[in-house]
Amino acid sequence: MNPEREAQKARFLRDHGLASARRERLTGDASTRSYERLYPARGGSLIFMDQPPAVESEPCPPDATPAERQAAGYNALARLAAGRVDAFVAIAAWLRGQGLSAPTIIAADAAQGLAVLEDLGDALFARLIEQGQDEAPLYDDAIETLAWMHEVEPPPVLAYDGVRWPLLTYDGLALKTGGEIILEWFPRLKPELSFSTEAIAEWEAIWSPIRSRGEKGAHVFCHRDYHAENLIWLPDRSGPARVGLLDFQDALKAHPAWDMSMLLHDARRDVSPEVEQRALARYFELRPQVDREHFLADYHALGALNVVRILGIFARLVTRDGKPRYAAFMPRLWTYLDRCLADRQLGELTSWLDRQIPCEFRK
Repeated sequence: MNPEREAQKARFLRDHGLASARRERLTGDASTRSYERLYPARGGSLIFMDQPPAVESEPCPPDATPAERQAAGYNALARLAAGRVDAFVAIAAWLRGQGLSAPTIIAADAAQGLAVLEDLGDALFARLIEQGQDEAPLYDDAIETLAWMHEVEPPPVLAYDGVRWPLLTYDGLALKTGGEIILEWFPRLKPELSFSTEAIAEWEAIWSPIRSRGEKGAHVFCHRDYHAENLIWLPDRSGPARVGLLDFQDALKAHPAWDMSMLLHDARRDVSPEVEQRALARYFELRPQVDREHFLADYHALGALNVVRILGIFARLVTRDGKPRYAAFMPRLWTYLDRCLADRQLGELTSWLDRQIPCEFRK
């Protein structure tokens, strides 16, 4: 615990009339953020977000060149928000303006990296399903909310209460950055593996046209971390507002298949082929103007890229960050990848994986 940071947090709470609120630390995730639940003397509970400034590399400036992004670091390359509170605040306001259930901002100081938020509760989709609730209606609602977001053309800049945040595009460089993590970190997880210069060149040739499709199709708001651990069931609300949204500060403008992959290729829980097919059918029902065949081809290709990206991130978390629990999620991801690879258009990728990462290393 950093005493200086704790004093700063205490001052922030005092300045916003919450000095006497009882504080309860919440379980963290793979990010550099932390959360507490606040219990003021009067009224319901609130959420206290702590994202220390300067912990991560800077986010991507809107006009940065590829070379400038490379020099700035991973967050700029991947177009991640570096946990910035101003990103969360501006995006939350825009989502609420679309009739969706992002937390209301009670107080925020972007420079300090602190915010107090509406508490949407603990009814995470993942926990409800673990407790026996039927997953099908929950995924139906998740798809309804996703389709609602995809019907709105997002603005280039999101603004709220003096805060402005650019909504950048999930472009080819960001997609490339994510897809290449596995090349560096999987051999560290599995030392028996190595990728030759020729294998890496072949990898690039396979993914380049897929990334181009992803960038060309980037026209909808993308939550970017849209899965059952970040969705909260709010049955007292109606329509797409029944799904509470969390952890959206890395949002971009992206291909509509990306969030679909995040939802249906969920690293932390099994999404069955039946649930996946039902969800896709529901999406096409809600958005009949979408070309089903074209969308599914992009969903399989970009879904494969997304799964490969997550495999690389988890390999990095295990080997670099000393978080072995993420290894347990990897077999599930390989199963999702196999589903994507059933698309015959991805035959070259299937061949590359069979040669470079044989089945015995996908466990």
